[in-house]
Amino acid sequence: MSNISELELQNLRHLIMGYDTSKAKMEEYANCATDPKIKQFFEKGAKTAQENKQTLMKFLQ
Repeated sequence: MSNISELELQNLRHLIMGYDTSKAKMEEYANCATDPKIKQFFEKGAKTAQENKQTLMKFLQ
């Protein structure tokens, strides 16, 4: 892992938790959606949130 400051580490933690929350919400919205386009929109949002989280997690390795 690169040398990152404690503040940067805290910021990463907050961003990662935010993406976790966004993913969960988007998945729930997708599950409740009846319109296929709306469902697809939220599924794509959940996927993007997961990808963003994984990208940020790489900074912790």
